[in-house]
Amino acid sequence: MGKVVRRTLVAGAALFAFSLAVDAGAQQTVKIGVLYPLSGNAASAGNASKMAIELGADLVNKGDPELAKLMPVAKGGGLSGLNGAKIELVVADNQGTPAAGQNQTLRLITQEKVVAMVGAYQSGITQTASAVAEKYGIPFVNPESTAADLTERGFKWFFRTTPVATNFAKAYSDFLKEQKAAGRKADSIAIVYENTEYGKSTSTAIADLFAKEGRNVTMKVPYSANSTDVQPQVLQLKEKNPDVVVFISYTSDAILYTKTLKSLNWKPEIMMADSSGFNDQAYVKSMGREVEGLISRSAFATGKPGSISAICEELFKKKNDGVGFDDVSARSFQGFLVLVDALNRAGSTDSAKIQAALKATNMPADQMAVGYNGVKFDDKGQNTLGSSLLIQMRNGEYVPVWPKAKATADVVLPFKGWTK
Repeated sequence: MGKVVRRTLVAGAALFAFSLAVDAGAQQTVKIGVLYPLSGNAASAGNASKMAIELGADLVNKGDPELAKLMPVAKGGGLSGLNGAKIELVVADNQGTPAAGQNQTLRLITQEKVVAMVGAYQSGITQTASAVAEKYGIPFVNPESTAADLTERGFKWFFRTTPVATNFAKAYSDFLKEQKAAGRKADSIAIVYENTEYGKSTSTAIADLFAKEGRNVTMKVPYSANSTDVQPQVLQLKEKNPDVVVFISYTSDAILYTKTLKSLNWKPEIMMADSSGFNDQAYVKSMGREVEGLISRSAFATGKPGSISAICEELFKKKNDGVGFDDVSARSFQGFLVLVDALNRAGSTDSAKIQAALKATNMPADQMAVGYNGVKFDDKGQNTLGSSLLIQMRNGEYVPVWPKAKATADVVLPFKGWTK
């Protein structure tokens, strides 16, 4: 009986995919599902990503004369490979929970009949949402989630454009090696992480690589995501007094930790953050001047005037009340453009053809809005050309400081923080 039910489900999914392709081909628009936390503790990041993707859709549908000289997708007029069909975004709020992400993905696929998905920021939500897309054979492009195991599930419809935790860990290790050689205190390291999929997997990747490369992780401090009190964790840090602290946190947690560190008057020699909450514009606006010298990572830095990154950021500022890209929104923008490129090359809304086009993606560095070396997927769906740089908080704004080839300023340490 179980085998009969299973065969029925598989047959039903196949029939669904066929009808989806036929319906989409007859439409004047191509529906793409957009799944982000538009409410909850990561709402600021989710809404910035939504706006970035809306900008990407505008470039496809309406174009931009200046950018069109550098990026084929910005010529406007819709998808040339689909006879000028326009992109229609169907946006859903995952509310910052895996269950809502799963349910919204199911709705987008079965009711809204989207032909592809993009999202979903938090790794734990991406995990459940992409599993639904996998079941229905719908391409799912993930621009931001960094949990290593997302591409270790044997999925065929999942494609991730962002670099992952192992890449970041290597950058952090190399940076700390340089700082120690320059005479900075970096002998003891604490990793503080929120306990969802993102925090646990990223902290493990960092700790494992640090151990291999001789970096001394003396403390691992987990805490519950969305905590309202992190004083016990900060007191633990203050007692052990590590030289370096690496935080892996979303926005509300990042703000809470910063306020608690200041109130208890403790700071390390080097304070680092794994992007996410610490790069969120909501954090930068409220806490940026309190964390002078904070080191974080980013895939985005504004390039020279007239560059793709500079033009795209100016366009984004017009949508976002004068606020430019941060790391997450820039990666969301880039991931969406990769999906659009594949759709255009597929010349079809057939899922298998979109999947094949994604597999064949080979976008060069000179077409990137972020600092990747390009986009090319391995057989697990991971972009093998992703790369990052390290940025430092200066007077309430982040500037690129490492590696030197991508830096616009020198590293200034120790971490100054709230000491004026």
